[in-house]
Amino acid sequence: MEQIKLGSQGLEVSRLGLGCMGMSEFYGASDEAENLRVFQAGLDGGITFYDTADMYGPFINEELVGRALKPVRDRVIIATKFSIMRGKDGERLGINGRPEYVHQAADASLKRLGTDTIDLYYQHRVDPNVPIEDTVGAMAELVQAGKVRYLGLSEATPEQIRQAHKVHPITALQSEYSLWSRDPEDEILPTLRELGIGFVPYSPLGRGFLTGQFRSPDDFPAGDYRRQSPRFMGENFTKNLQVVTELERLAAQKGVSTAQLALAWVLSQGPQDVAPIPGTKRVKYLHENLAALDVSLTPDELAQIDRVAPQGVAVGGRY
Repeated sequence: MEQIKLGSQGLEVSRLGLGCMGMSEFYGASDEAENLRVFQAGLDGGITFYDTADMYGPFINEELVGRALKPVRDRVIIATKFSIMRGKDGERLGINGRPEYVHQAADASLKRLGTDTIDLYYQHRVDPNVPIEDTVGAMAELVQAGKVRYLGLSEATPEQIRQAHKVHPITALQSEYSLWSRDPEDEILPTLRELGIGFVPYSPLGRGFLTGQFRSPDDFPAGDYRRQSPRFMGENFTKNLQVVTELERLAAQKGVSTAQLALAWVLSQGPQDVAPIPGTKRVKYLHENLAALDVSLTPDELAQIDRVAPQGVAVGGRY
């Protein structure tokens, strides 16, 4: 597995990471034993970059990640996030970027992860009621205390990124990016490259939609949040499925799966500074994702994909 430098501060991660959220929530039931097999398959495949957050579960996903990676802790990069507050029963309690909360959240995450240091610590969403300079100032204190190695932001605007970067170097920005969520291309990616910040696309397979395995909203399991997500509902689903059908045609011509085509496209957008984190809770899909690293897209193929899935092609909001 190729390692790339994420940002300008020295963090190295595998070219492909693993998003762990779905193992604990949002995408229906999961199996603990299979989750652990996914982690092992990821390690066997060379993945060193694992992504979680305190709000996933809530809370239990960090515990799972810490437990699964404890035997290899010195060989992996663990990224987690704070600021989306949730109660023990899952209730949403708002966004919190207050400095005192930053410290509380980090200590709680360290305990759940069973580690002394968080490799990459993201502000999950920017708190509109707290200056980002104050939040990042508190995050910088965690670095100074040795509790955190590198800082990141998630779903931040170019201006917020610049403001934060002045307080303490930002190593990575995590935002949604895929063939049906290409908004970062306009301003985000140019800003990151100007400042020397790495990019970590989440949902690079369009929350699973770009794999082609879903042909109807009824295909989503009970309790799957996609049943209530605008892009997956009613007429929007039908229109978006037309894009997937075209991608399936291109993938068949290439001799790869639709998921591999979509993931190879994301990888091609930044060979030196983009590290996508597709999530899965099935070993077979992890192997499929790893194989996308071997898929090279020609300029003509990239142009064909661009015609099929131009920016703004998805119908319906992301949330």
